[in-house]
Amino acid sequence: MIHIPGIKDDLFIRGNVPMTKEEVRTITLCKARIKPENTVLDIGAGTGSLSVEAALMTEKGHIYAVEKNPAAIGLIKQNAAKFAVTDRISIIEGTAPDALNDIDNYDVVFIGGSGGNLPEILDVVSAHINVGGTIVANAITLQNVNIILDYMKQNDMYSYDAVLIQTSRLKKAGPYDMMIGLNPVYIITCCVK
Repeated sequence: MIHIPGIKDDLFIRGNVPMTKEEVRTITLCKARIKPENTVLDIGAGTGSLSVEAALMTEKGHIYAVEKNPAAIGLIKQNAAKFAVTDRISIIEGTAPDALNDIDNYDVVFIGGSGGNLPEILDVVSAHINVGGTIVANAITLQNVNIILDYMKQNDMYSYDAVLIQTSRLKKAGPYDMMIGLNPVYIITCCVK
C-alpha cells in the first residue's frame, strides 16, 4: 500500500519534544523521494514523526532514528508502535556523529537536529551515503543554513537547492478566524551526483 505523506500532527504522541510539523514534514518527505527499498537515516529524530512516515513509505527498507534525548527516544518507540512500524525502525541512542559509527550504506538522510556538530555529521554522512542518495536538512537558524550551504559549495559530490517554508494555521478567536504563523523553516535538499 502506498503511503501519502501528511499524517496530522495531533495523531503523534508528542510530550514536550520538538516535532517536525505536518506541512514541513510533508515537503521534507517529498523532497527525499523515498523508494520502498531505501535505507533512511533520521538524525535528531525527536518524536519520530519523520521516521514513522518514512517507515510507512519503505515496505522493504529500514529506518535508523538517531536521537540523544531520553524523553524523545521513548516517544519514538511509542509512535513506531502506534503506527505499527516497529519492525522497520531501529532507534540509535546517542549524539551524532558518534552514534552513526555502526550505520553504513544509506539512501536518504534527514537532518533535523545536530547538537552543534553539523560539519562533523555532514563528513560522516558524506563518507557513507550511497551514490544517488539524498540529504534533506531542515534548519531554522541562518547559521545552520550557512554551514550546510558552505559545506555543499566546497564538496562537488552534491547538487543542492533550498526552499524557505513559512506556514500559518487557522485559529478560531471567538466569532473570528485568524492565521497564526509557525516558525519559518529552511529545507535544504542535497543530492549525491
